[in-house]
Amino acid sequence: MQNDIHQLLESANQIILGKQHQIRLAICCLLAGGHLLIEDIPGVGKTTLAHTLAKLLGLNYQRIQFTSDILPADIMGASVFDAKNLEFKFHPGPVFNQMILADEINRATPKAQSALLEAMEEHQVTVEGKTYPLPKPFFVIATQNPSHQIGTFPLPESQLDRFLMRLELGYPDHKAERLLLTGQNRYSLIESLPVQLPPTQLQLMQNAVTKVYTSPALLDYCQAIINFTRESSDYHCGLSPRAGLALLTAAKAWAFMDQRSAVIPEDLQAVLPAVAGHRLREGNNNSEAIIAPILNKVAVH
Repeated sequence: MQNDIHQLLESANQIILGKQHQIRLAICCLLAGGHLLIEDIPGVGKTTLAHTLAKLLGLNYQRIQFTSDILPADIMGASVFDAKNLEFKFHPGPVFNQMILADEINRATPKAQSALLEAMEEHQVTVEGKTYPLPKPFFVIATQNPSHQIGTFPLPESQLDRFLMRLELGYPDHKAERLLLTGQNRYSLIESLPVQLPPTQLQLMQNAVTKVYTSPALLDYCQAIINFTRESSDYHCGLSPRAGLALLTAAKAWAFMDQRSAVIPEDLQAVLPAVAGHRLREGNNNSEAIIAPILNKVAVH
């Protein structure tokens, strides 16, 4: 299994240059069974990363371009009257795929954004009183532009809390950008990528992640972090129970990627900015700055 993960990381790093840490976090998020939010300015590779992961994992992939006039039915599907059989027939929308790229999700209205809430939490959608299960595995990778840009609607806290992680890619360094300028088109490279980790193998790894051991002392440290965010004046609203579960699951996945059978405090610290940053964010501070008080003030158990 570890060799498969190594190959997956290597292949992704050939497409998204100079972003090894972000790619590792993205794969960690998927191994933990969570959804991923990528926030950054246009043109830094957000969509390319999502497409690359879908290709390497062999997942059915669908991009949904969110705009101000998109409707929930455009995402979930709708019932259409069948004149031949004199009945309504449900036509599934693009959400019925294993990986969904919700591109520029914050350009849609809150009504359209809410169409993904049930899908992300319960892996099902309800249309006209009938519930339809979504395929397994099911992931949402959403991209969004910075909130100060024109035509954006801020994601509500309930939506943000359903993303296990939030990442920023940022500009490439000088060496990576030179390779981008002189190398092949990234999209043409994606099309030639082989499947490195088929869905069945991915699900086996996700099951293995749940079995990674967490000691009582580690759980004490995790709870201390959660309680600090709820009691500290540094944050308007502390981490929810869902966020606490997300932090622990992500730390298990990080330990699994490092071939360890038990979580250590460094695993929690490694995933904390990506898991907690968007849940605790105040203003335009980046995740590292938001998490700094926790790492400085909460003692390791």
